[in-house]
Amino acid sequence: MSGNPTTPPVSTSGRLQPICYRMHPDRRLLDGGCGSSDCDHCQHAESEESGHVHEVPPCLLGLQHHTTIGYDGLTRVAMMITPDCGGSFRDQAWEAVSTIRAILRQQGEPMAVTVQTVFVAEAADVPVARQIFDAAYGEEMPLTLFVVQPPCGGVGIAIEAWAISTRTVSVGYHGPHLLTLEHDGIRWIHASAGTLNLGKRTAYEQSAEAFAALGKVLSGVHASFTDVVRVWLYQGNITEEEEDGTERYRELNRARTDFFEQYDFGTNPLAATSHGHAVYPASTGIGTLEHGLITTCLAVQTDRKDVRVLSLENPQQTSAFDYPKEYSRKSPKFSRAMAMRLGNHLTTWVSGTASIVNAETVHPGDVAKQTEQTLDNIEKLIAAENFTRQGWDDCGATLADLAKVRVYVKHAKDFEACRAVCERRLGRIPAIYAQADVCRPDLLVEIEGVAFSPIPRRLPDPPTP
Repeated sequence: MSGNPTTPPVSTSGRLQPICYRMHPDRRLLDGGCGSSDCDHCQHAESEESGHVHEVPPCLLGLQHHTTIGYDGLTRVAMMITPDCGGSFRDQAWEAVSTIRAILRQQGEPMAVTVQTVFVAEAADVPVARQIFDAAYGEEMPLTLFVVQPPCGGVGIAIEAWAISTRTVSVGYHGPHLLTLEHDGIRWIHASAGTLNLGKRTAYEQSAEAFAALGKVLSGVHASFTDVVRVWLYQGNITEEEEDGTERYRELNRARTDFFEQYDFGTNPLAATSHGHAVYPASTGIGTLEHGLITTCLAVQTDRKDVRVLSLENPQQTSAFDYPKEYSRKSPKFSRAMAMRLGNHLTTWVSGTASIVNAETVHPGDVAKQTEQTLDNIEKLIAAENFTRQGWDDCGATLADLAKVRVYVKHAKDFEACRAVCERRLGRIPAIYAQADVCRPDLLVEIEGVAFSPIPRRLPDPPTP
């Protein structure tokens, strides 16, 4: 295996050669595509009539789902890989990495993997995965996070990976916890504080140090939390109580609030004008089987005038930062979603979303109904009506615009029921299902995702007679 980025295979005739009929994307979004699985350009090329040559037997590649997104002169690929050939953990990890490379070689242009979240069933397997990634990527290692959340279905590893075309993108590798992408005057910053497992220290102390460490990483490329649009927090034993009886997640929220007091997120030059509520990054806070805390974030910087960000709240949910104290001594400081308009395209990062209406858990004990409610919440959150309510009347998205989802299921026994609802509501979509505790004991499922949708070009107003 050569390193990252990948170069696509080309035949003697100069045409791109397909590698495997299982490499067709689930969705193509924005340029040249749509979110519908039954449109003419999104058909699955699995028949001889497609003209595709089945050059690699499907048994050599893992179960994969991916979406290609084309906008602003570049291509992104969102990949969700779950090995399905069995064998040892090492076999599964090699299979997953090989599948990622096969997908990227199909794209017709050089690609680089930029960030990957690796879900593992056992922390003891992480060193093996590191060896394989070192061999596959060499000096061009994507930002990599290992999260001990067992993939549903019994495998040892599953990978969410994002890649980008590199013809017009400069990729900066700044060590294991920092990667930057620069393209046409915009810079994306992927940062992590790594894993903090601070022994006997409290959840508040762990969280305070993790946020400070992440802020220091960002400062290494002259960025700060005011540039951050998306945060992920993976907290070990998230609903476990500390010695004083306070849940660990509540202490994380207290530490986050204290840390955020030094920042005025409204000073982000990309932030839309005030729309009646606080401005915080979108966020996921989810449990892991390790007792530490893993943090990562995405920041955006640009002087482009056609780029703006907007924090979104859900009309049927109390904003997390307005939760009453019965849920946390200091309320969680995050937005339900963060949207960014870039030219004529909209990206919407959906925070971890659960079966909550107003501030209350609904459908306790029923995973199917909780999954339905969660998807209802996401649908209303990203809908055009909600964007209009918050000042962007030309924007919006639907569930068909989601490029991928992560689904966190509390109990392994609920996986199939949860997946059945997701597949019925979402259709073919790249997804990873992982077993994890959600931030409230009575919540059985949490879903996050990212949507890409077009912004219609506005016609000029007719001249005044």
